Parts: sequence; C-alpha cells; structure tokens
Amino acid sequence: MPSDHLPENGRPAGELLTELARLRDADLPVRGGQVTAYVYDTGREAVHDLAATAYLEMLEVNCLDPTAFPSIVALERQIVAVVAGRLGGGSGVFTSGGTESIMLAVKAARDARPVDGKPQIVLPATGHPAFHKAAHYLGMEVVHVPVDASFRADPAATAAALTPRTVLVVASAPSYPHGVMDPVPEIASIAASAGVPCHVDACVGGWVLPWLRDTGRDVAPFDLSVPGVTSLSCDLHKYGYSPKGASVVLFADESLRRRAYFAAAEWPGYTVINATVQSSKSAGPLGAAWATLNAVGAHGYRDLAENAMKAAERLVAGVAEIPGLRVLGEPVAPLVAVASSDPGLDVFVIADEARSRGWFFQPQLSYQGIPPNLHFTLTGVSDIEPLLAALADSAEDARAAGPPDVPSDLVGALADLDLDSLDDAGFAGLLASVGVDLTGGPEMAQPEMAVVNAILDALPPATREALLIRFLSALYA
Repeated sequence: MPSDHLPENGRPAGELLTELARLRDADLPVRGGQVTAYVYDTGREAVHDLAATAYLEMLEVNCLDPTAFPSIVALERQIVAVVAGRLGGGSGVFTSGGTESIMLAVKAARDARPVDGKPQIVLPATGHPAFHKAAHYLGMEVVHVPVDASFRADPAATAAALTPRTVLVVASAPSYPHGVMDPVPEIASIAASAGVPCHVDACVGGWVLPWLRDTGRDVAPFDLSVPGVTSLSCDLHKYGYSPKGASVVLFADESLRRRAYFAAAEWPGYTVINATVQSSKSAGPLGAAWATLNAVGAHGYRDLAENAMKAAERLVAGVAEIPGLRVLGEPVAPLVAVASSDPGLDVFVIADEARSRGWFFQPQLSYQGIPPNLHFTLTGVSDIEPLLAALADSAEDARAAGPPDVPSDLVGALADLDLDSLDDAGFAGLLASVGVDLTGGPEMAQPEMAVVNAILDALPPATREALLIRFLSALYA
C-alpha cells in the first residue's frame, strides 16, 4: 500500500504491528546500554513493564482540564512533592521534558520582571540550546558568557554581562556536554544581588546528583536550597528512568510558578487555563513517571546512580589508557566527553567505526575553543568493559583510516551558499554529493557521518543551524 494513501478499509492489527516492527529495524536499540545518548535503561524489566502498563492506563486521559480528570492533579502533586523533597523545596509543574520546563522558567522570569526593550538571558557557553529556543519563541535575547578552562561558567563574566534588560541568569548542574558543574552558589548570589531570577538547569543531573550525595560523594550545592536560586528543571525521563516525556520545573516562590501559567478568556468557548506550553496532552507520561518513581524507590535510585557513576569513572580511567584520547573536564555526574589529542585521530571517524560495531557514541562539534568530542551518557546498566573495548578498537581503526577527506572548496561553498535558492529536492541532491542519501527515506539517512560532521565542524554556528534546518526539512519531505 502506498504510504500516502489511507486504506478504504482498516488494516488488520497484526499486519500493522508487523509493519511497525519493520520500520523500527533501523532504529538505535533502546535497551542494553550500547547507545550512549537519548535513552536511559534501568535494566529492570518489571519496572519497564509497569511503566508501560501505567502509561496505557492513563493514555486517553486528557491533561487539558484537571477538574474533569482529578487523577492528574493527584499524580502531579505526588510527583512534584517527591522531586521538591529532594531538590530544596518549592512548588512546580510536570512537563513533557527539559525544553518545556526551561520554556516555562524563562516565561515566568520574563513576565515577573518587565524591562524596557528586549529581555535578556545570561547563559554560559555550555548552557543548553533550549534556552536559545525559549528566547526565540518568547522574543528575548541570549547573552553568552564564557566558561573557564575546566568548562565551568565564569562568575566574573556573568556579573559583567548583567544589564538593566537581564531577566534571568542560568547555571547548569551539570552542563550536558561535559558533565561539569557550574558554580551555582556564586552565580545565584550574583543574580540575587542584582535582583534577577536565577534558573538552575538540572535537567540531566537533578535526579542523579542527590542520590550520589546520599552514597557519600561530594556534590556541591545546586538546588533550591541555595540562596538566590529561584527555579530549577529536572527531567525524570533521564536519570529518573521514566518513559518520555517527563520533567518537572520547580519554583522557589509560588507567585513565580503562577507566572509560568497561561489563561485566555477572550473568546466564547471553553475556559482556557494551561500550566504548560501544551494544552491537550495524554496523561500517559504522568502515570508512567509516577509508577516508575514509586517502583524504583529511593534505594533503587541510589544503586542506579552509584552504578552509573562507577561506570563513568571507569570510562575516564580507561580513556587515559587509549593513545590519543583524553577526557574534557572533571565530570561530577555520569556524563563524559572524550576528545582527541592526536591530529591524526578524528573523533568523528571513531563514531562511525563504533557505529559499525553496534555502538552509538554521540558526536559533539567544536565551539568557542572547545574541541570536537564524543559524548557518553552512562546509566545504571552501562557495561563499561565492552564499551571501552569498542572505543579502543574504533580509535585504532580510525587512526589507520585518517581524518575524513573534506574537499577544500566545499566548506567555503557551503558558507556562501544561498540556501533559499534550493528547494528540498535540491538540498537532498546536495546531501547526496557528500554521501547522505535521503531518497530511500529516513532509514537511508544513516551513512558514515564523519565527512558530514567534519564539514559542519568547519562552519560557523549560524551556518550549521541553517544547514541543519534544511536537512530536517528534506528528511521529512
């Protein structure tokens, strides 16, 4: 059946599920620990099964109206209370993920602090792009501040970046690229002295750092108990191991939380009041997150956090034994970035070699003097010895292969290219010239990516962004 035609009569369930399974053949595996980004696996089948059952139980419940479905209020209250209890108190909102949590925190800060002109967010260079997205959608401006040699936000540069238009200062706990903790108390104090809200992005670290502290590790203060921190985001679909999408944004002051809400009465229809960016949405993720939190429990989270951090520490030690590789910064959470110290050893080629061995190592492009690297998110089930073996073997073959061969004139041509002159088909043809074939559908867009990443790495961020947008458009065309 052509994919662009709806069948006159419904197709059998078994046939549809078989096709769905076929379409997933090209997907990265979501269990087993060989994908070091995007997915988080407890290794506990009973927990996964329970979460799926709870998701289905709440699947058709609509979070649009909490008065119609009081179960969503009860579940959200419990989830937010549990998260707040571990992260310094406050009140909060359950959201679909870190981007939505950050969007709400940014909106609340903007609305709580009206300024003349375009409101500004002061953001470390390692801060998550979700803040750029929020600024773009909300009519704001990002002011970047540099990080130091250990990739931590610079408090002095943060203070110097404040202006009368600053409505929010951001710190990460930790930053995603390198797993490094920003100096949250210092940055929050600077923000408080200026009367500006301070948001801590703990999307990736918020539900692992408290459990690591419980096991006796030294975790610097970062949550709402820190004076000056006014909001914090924490994803439960990361180290909370809940199905996507599940996150919580906490506010130290309930009046600031109310600034995140949206209400509309200028129409003759139903009452519109939203706590999140989305209006109608399934309560499936809410039910699954509640079930996962309660099924794993505090003891389970301590074990998972300790196992993940031990895996990260073993990876750091193992990288030191692989010629030509080094770890960037000193990760405080199970996030590790590995760069090359050998001009003849290219991390993008290593990623391709690892992919051929069944492993996914996430490439990260260079930025503001930070070299290109490979990102590893380790979880409670990461089997580190096979990972290290795959990394060492991939590095050996990458050294033998050498850096990717990028035509000398191609980078300049792409930088000067008028992308608006190309339709999606024309851009797909351009991709094919560097080995990315979209003609067979998304499953064909899995080539050796070293050349593509090397080209992107050589271009300025604005050009990278323009090319990535065109790639996405061509992919879905």
